Amino acid sequence: MVIQVRAARTRQSLIGAAAEVFADEGYVRASLPSICERAGVSSGALHFHFASKEALAREVEGAAVVSAQKLAERCRAEAGSALQSVVDVTSGLMLAMASDPVVRAGFRLSGDPSRKGGAELFQWWYASARELVVRARGAGELAQDVSPEDAAAVIVAATVGFGALAGWDEEWLSSGRAERFWAFVLPRLAVAPGGRPDVVGPDVGEGPP
Repeated sequence: MVIQVRAARTRQSLIGAAAEVFADEGYVRASLPSICERAGVSSGALHFHFASKEALAREVEGAAVVSAQKLAERCRAEAGSALQSVVDVTSGLMLAMASDPVVRAGFRLSGDPSRKGGAELFQWWYASARELVVRARGAGELAQDVSPEDAAAVIVAATVGFGALAGWDEEWLSSGRAERFWAFVLPRLAVAPGGRPDVVGPDVGEGPP
């Protein structure tokens, strides 16, 4: 039992360290020795748990999907309307990219063209964003001329773009940026004034300044 606990801790340390390195360096530049050094484990321990860098990257991206799913579930449960959940989940993911290395690494790995068979997080986010918009349509909160596919494409493209731009300036993933994005986009998505649901700015807590 002690050995199993120690192995589980080593595995989690490797995933956390790999997330930080992938988030900072990207997939190509990330090296297994640097991941081992950051995790404080030997190369033998790494290869015991992961056969290759790609296997480790898939594990990190999978962990990012799980974190994103939990965030989405929480936002949906707390939102007062379907359209509010669209706002809160999108904004929550932006702030998670700023504060959580696993989520940030997941988005970076998902968009890395040097990897084959990736994009798991991108695929999840597009499907989830479309589902959220479809729910808003079903609740009568979405403007009739708005396509759920087009709305989801804009939301996902903006989220990924903000994440990429944050490598140059972290303000792109701030709560203020999320609020300004939705102030610009929301009037296009919501039903006309008079029938518009009560949708406010993102309620996702404090983010980077």
